Amino acid sequence: MTTAALPRPQLRWSVTVSTIILHVLALLALLPSNFSWTAVGVAVGLHAITQGLGISLGFHRLASHRSLRVPLWLEHVFILLGTLAFQGGVYGWVGYHRLHHMHTDQELDPHSASKGFWWSHINWLMHTVPTHSLLPRMTQDIRDDKFYQFCHNHYITLQVALGLVLFALGGPPFLVWGVFVRLLVSFHGTCFVNSACHQFGYRPTNTDDMSTNCWWVAVLTYGEGWHNNHHACQSSACFQKNWWEIDPVWGVIRLLKAVGLAEKVKTASAKA
Repeated sequence: MTTAALPRPQLRWSVTVSTIILHVLALLALLPSNFSWTAVGVAVGLHAITQGLGISLGFHRLASHRSLRVPLWLEHVFILLGTLAFQGGVYGWVGYHRLHHMHTDQELDPHSASKGFWWSHINWLMHTVPTHSLLPRMTQDIRDDKFYQFCHNHYITLQVALGLVLFALGGPPFLVWGVFVRLLVSFHGTCFVNSACHQFGYRPTNTDDMSTNCWWVAVLTYGEGWHNNHHACQSSACFQKNWWEIDPVWGVIRLLKAVGLAEKVKTASAKA
C-alpha cells in the first residue's frame, strides 16, 4: 500500500462518544459516596494486573514482539488480562503496534508523532486508520487461535462482566474505581507511550525515529516509558539499560524464567 493510495481518515463517532463517556464516568470518583480506600486498592491491583501483566507483558512483549515464549495456557491468561484493560480488540492492538514499528513516525504509522502530540496520543483512535486493511496480514500468527478470537470478539462483554462482578462485591465504589478510573488511567498511560515518548525525555540511542525515554510514563506503564530503549532493540523483553530505569515487567519475566514458565527470552541489555 502506497501513501498515495491511503484513504483519508474519517471521524469515528462511536469511539469519540464512548471516550467522552468514559471520562465523564470517571468523574464519579469525585463523589464522596463513591470513595473508599478498599475501592482504590481494587483499582490499583486491577491496574497492575491488566496494564502490567496484560498489556505490557501480554499484548506487547509476548503477542506483538514474541520476545519470549510461555506455555499456551499462560499466554492465554496474559491475553485475557490485556483484554480486560479495554484498549480494543487484541488483533487491532497487535497489528497496529507492528505497523508502528515498521513505519515509525512515518505516514504508514497509525499514530505517527510527526503529526503532532494530540494525534499520536488519542486523535488517531477517533479516526478510521488508513492501514486497517493490513491488519489480517500483520496478525497472521495469532489469527487462527480460538482464544484470541474469543477475546477479540468479546472484549466489551468481558468488561461488562467484570463490572457486574465488582458491583456485586462492593457496589458503586468498586465499579467506579475498579472500572472507570482504572480504564482511564490505563488508557492514557498507553497513549502517553505513543505521544509523550515520541516528544519528551532523552534519547540514549540515536534511532531513526522520534522515540524517547520518559521516566514518568515508565512509572504509569510498568516500564513501557523506556521507549527509546525498546525501539533500539524491538525484540528484547527487557526495556531497561541503566539500573535506575526500573522495568517491573522485566522482573516478572525473569521470575517466570526462574520457575520454568518462560523460555527463549530475548534480551539486548540484560542477562536472562
